[in-house]
Amino acid sequence: MALPPEPLSLRSSGIRLSKSKFLSGLQCHKRLYLEIHHRELASEPDEQTQAILDMGKAVGEEARKRFPGGVLVEADHLHPTEALKQTAALLGDPSVPAVFEGAFEFDQVLVRVDVLEKVGQNAWRLIEVKSSTRVKDVYLDDLAIQSHVLAGAGVTLAGVGLMHVNNQYVYHGGELDLEQLFTVQDLTVQVAGRLVEVPSRLAAMKMMLVEPSAPAIEPDNHCHQPYDCPFWDYCAQGKPDRWIYHLPGGERTFQQLAAQGIQTIDDIPSGFRLSILQRRVKDNVEWIGPRLKAMLQTVCYPVHHLDFETFMPAIPKFPLTRPYQTIPTQWSNHIETEEGSVQHHEYLCGDPKDPREELAVRLLESLGREGSICVYSAYEQAILKSLAETLPPLRRELEQVLARLWDLLPVIQEQYYHPEFGGSFSIKLVLPALVPSLDYGDLDIQEGGVAAQRYYRMVFEETDWVEKERIREALLNYCRRDSLAMLELRRALFSKASASEGRATR
Repeated sequence: MALPPEPLSLRSSGIRLSKSKFLSGLQCHKRLYLEIHHRELASEPDEQTQAILDMGKAVGEEARKRFPGGVLVEADHLHPTEALKQTAALLGDPSVPAVFEGAFEFDQVLVRVDVLEKVGQNAWRLIEVKSSTRVKDVYLDDLAIQSHVLAGAGVTLAGVGLMHVNNQYVYHGGELDLEQLFTVQDLTVQVAGRLVEVPSRLAAMKMMLVEPSAPAIEPDNHCHQPYDCPFWDYCAQGKPDRWIYHLPGGERTFQQLAAQGIQTIDDIPSGFRLSILQRRVKDNVEWIGPRLKAMLQTVCYPVHHLDFETFMPAIPKFPLTRPYQTIPTQWSNHIETEEGSVQHHEYLCGDPKDPREELAVRLLESLGREGSICVYSAYEQAILKSLAETLPPLRRELEQVLARLWDLLPVIQEQYYHPEFGGSFSIKLVLPALVPSLDYGDLDIQEGGVAAQRYYRMVFEETDWVEKERIREALLNYCRRDSLAMLELRRALFSKASASEGRATR
């Protein structure tokens, strides 16, 4: 798509940068150019991304309670002039101990500051609030651009800090202990090291933004660090189906191949060093390992196929839980007998209570004491171990369940590959490749992150009972599909292994 020419002066165009756009420019100048001039080319954030943004907003609102008497600048991002006026008035009011979402402008950059806390008579402490549990490198650049603008706007900063979630805090019920829930780290020294680079970085961005076209930057791993770029689909749309970026194995292999001018997986020279999985992707043919049937036959009937769904609230909801602790909320179990008959059991907690004990009791009833328990990855094992630690009266029975787990994922990784996997062993790709009649495309919920977000909404936010029931049914369908997928994958793999064995003996 040809991009139209842009104005020759950033100032005359009326364009303001923001801290988020500054960070976009650090990640990629092309991303920033498109965000400013061609936002319509961006992909809309998916539901999972939006859930992360919503969680950050909720954490920010909770963090404000750490500053009693603080005042929120009400004017939103669509009314910057009003926000600047309100902020100036609050900074001039000696009775205001803290300002939330204060607006400041300098050097053609407008920033909104999470918390500006008064320190002494005329100085302030800048505090950025993040839903993360640690300091990340990108946060230093975030604080640096804010510090640059505040200093230019005449604000005296006594310090710069980051407030983030403390995932070691144990909630004991009742009111949250905000002093324990949040950790504030002073980053004044670290940010000072980044601050000196801000003017030159801004100057480079401004010069780039008045160019008639976007910079010619090829898509690669930088498009996903530190954040996924919304223009990925646009920038990658002209790449071949077998583009080398889709080769599994990390950035180094991609860069080595790109440096040699190689664009497609099919053009990789035979002498180029590849891992076993990369070689399978390059060969692009179905491969059946010699031990596939033997490994599949290690299960004991009745075979249970178990899948959990969970959620991880940033702000703990139940006593004796921590921020971001994984809380199982539902399970599905498809049970296959040796004769081939199938039963299905499931559980979903629909109430705003700690579901773990009831969930575990119902699960133990479903699993009984016989048969292998098929899972896909170590996720279910981790959840069961957590339940055993949390529920001492059920520990022995849950440990017996753990001893019966049988993981299908390493069986496929070691003994089977299909070109439609594309180098990935995600069940979302493995299932339609092996069982074309069964995938996730017909489901309202198709990802675990979306399931967690919908569960939270159903239990803690939604008041419409019709909508609650709709979400409940969607959650059950999604979890049910995951456990059914394992059963059908086992069957399909066994058929392929048997057919392969038959051909080998002829």
